Amino acid sequence: MAKAFAARTCPVAAFQKMISGKYKLRIVWDLKDGPRRYGEIRSGLLRGTAGSAEITPRVLSRELKALTQSGLIDRKDFGEVPPKVEYRLTRKGRSFVPVVAAIRDWGERNLSGPVPLADAAE
Repeated sequence: MAKAFAARTCPVAAFQKMISGKYKLRIVWDLKDGPRRYGEIRSGLLRGTAGSAEITPRVLSRELKALTQSGLIDRKDFGEVPPKVEYRLTRKGRSFVPVVAAIRDWGERNLSGPVPLADAAE
């Protein structure tokens, strides 16, 4: 019980729990340009990931469901056969894009290539 209480009262812990998962940040980043269907999201996750395993449908579905439950994305089912489902960022999700952009920028500055010797000594 104390652990659940701590997660609710600490914004950092709550945020960490909301975005935990291998693909959530990348899904939000991919949706910043507009709505995407399941297959488009899956394709987007496979871009730029040389050497990584393909995402399984079960894992992608779980990540999308979690992002929907957290209020970052919205799922629209068109009620068609074959099924047509679209995912888009909610207002809350759009407000999260600058955070992901800041993480991306930090990664480009600090994680691209080997660490110079001068920085390694610090």
